[in-house]
This record gives sequence, C-alpha cells and structure tokens, in this order.
Amino acid sequence: MPELPEVETVRRGLQPALEGQILKSVIVRPPNLRLPFPKDFAARLTGCKVERLSRRAKYLFMHMKGGDVAIIHLGMTGHLRVIDGNAPAPGKHDHVDFCTKSGATVRFRDPRRFGLMTLTTEEKLETHRLIKNIGPEPLANDFNDKVLGTALKGRAAPIKVVLLDQKTVAGLGNIYVSESLFRSGISPKRQAKSVQGGRAEKLTRAIQEVLWEAIEAGGSTLKDHLQPDGELGYFQHHFKVYGKEGKSCPNCNTGSHVIKKIMQSGRSTFYCSNCQR
Repeated sequence: MPELPEVETVRRGLQPALEGQILKSVIVRPPNLRLPFPKDFAARLTGCKVERLSRRAKYLFMHMKGGDVAIIHLGMTGHLRVIDGNAPAPGKHDHVDFCTKSGATVRFRDPRRFGLMTLTTEEKLETHRLIKNIGPEPLANDFNDKVLGTALKGRAAPIKVVLLDQKTVAGLGNIYVSESLFRSGISPKRQAKSVQGGRAEKLTRAIQEVLWEAIEAGGSTLKDHLQPDGELGYFQHHFKVYGKEGKSCPNCNTGSHVIKKIMQSGRSTFYCSNCQR
C-alpha cells in the first residue's frame, strides 16, 4: 500500500494538471471501489474549480472552490495518471476520469478496487470519520521528539507495531518504519514506551530523513506505485534493510551480521539484531 512519500509524490505530480483548473466533467464508471461513491460525486465536482491539493497521512484531498473536498485513498493498487490531450479509451480497471477544461485528464486506475473516493466539506474535513483519529504528521513543523514520546508513552507493544498504527504517527507503513528504526538503531522488538528522550530524538530525526529522501526519489515502487507522469519511484534502490533478508548489515560492515526477517502482527520486519537495540 502506498505510504506517505508515495501519496505526497502523487500530490506534487498532480498539482500542475489540477490546481487552478475547472473540471469540465467527472466520469465515474463503477458504483463503488472499497466504498460506494456518493450518489452526487460527479455532479458536485463537475464545473467546479480545483483550488488546491493537500495530503493528510495516506489520504489525498482535492479542495474545490465553494467548499467541497474530495477525499481520495489509493488503496493497494490504485494510481492517478495525468493524460494530456485526448485520453485513450478506458481499460477494465480505469474507474474515474477527472477531465479539465484545459484538456488534461486525470485517470484513476485500480485493479483490486481497494482505493476509495468520497466527498465532504472544508468545515467537516477534520472531523470526518476517515480522518479524525489520524495521528500527528511526521513532516509537520511541530512534530518533534516530545510529540513522538508522548504518542508512545505507556504503549507496551513493540515499537514497530505501534508505529504502524495511524493513530500514533500519520502515514507510516511497513517500508519506512523498518528503515527508520534501522537508522535510529532501535530494535523493532523494543517496547514502544521505552522509546523516550534520546531514543525518541534519534527516531524522530530518522523518520523525517527517510520520508524526505523517499519523496525526493519519487517514492518506492515495489509493485504498483507510479508517479502521475507514469515514472517509477526510485527509493527502493536506497533501502538499507527492507527486503534485504540474509544480506550483510550495512552498518556493522563486518560481514558477520546479516539482516533478519521476522513477522510482527502479520507484517514482515527487517532489521539487524546486532546494531539495533
């Protein structure tokens, strides 16, 4: 599933095609994705101007003039592609087209239909049921070791598991949690409540560094992620531990310590048992 860097990459890629543009038409083909489309989804967006695009955790928001907000989640296999000029006939998995008056089409493709699109308003956005319980944004100016330490306080579960909970920190998934814990030297098995003080400071810095680097690389493409121009993401070439089971630890640099893989809450975790404590 796309994590924060992939969604942020999509947002940035869509800005030139959508921000400031009027939607000439919105074409919705199936009645539902993961959730049913609002019955008036296309009607409320057609003819409206897209004022800006924003992101919260793994959700993309399309803010319309007049106060409506489209909430978009890519799911596991969804992606948004910008098509300039005449769009080709839609394929089996092309579910939604946003067509602008300037001639561009933003097409949503989702083979497994685990994504979603719905509508709310600016006034109700922060209290929407999909959004209201999401934790702090790790790239926000006010996110720091104290905010993270407070979110982890009293949590006895392993730090890896707690960080995957979107109520703890927004937008983190399996890839970037594994990479952040490795950079900070923290074992994924460590109880979350013990990550305070200096450990919380190191982890905060690692999370932010990993996320910014991934965004600059266009995200990570393992299977389905594509940027809106059709390009792949490239951060997968910079993984230190994720998917590196059996490879030598790049920190230990001795050849005698290798990356291990364990399962935590049904998810694969990659780490070095020697340098992550």
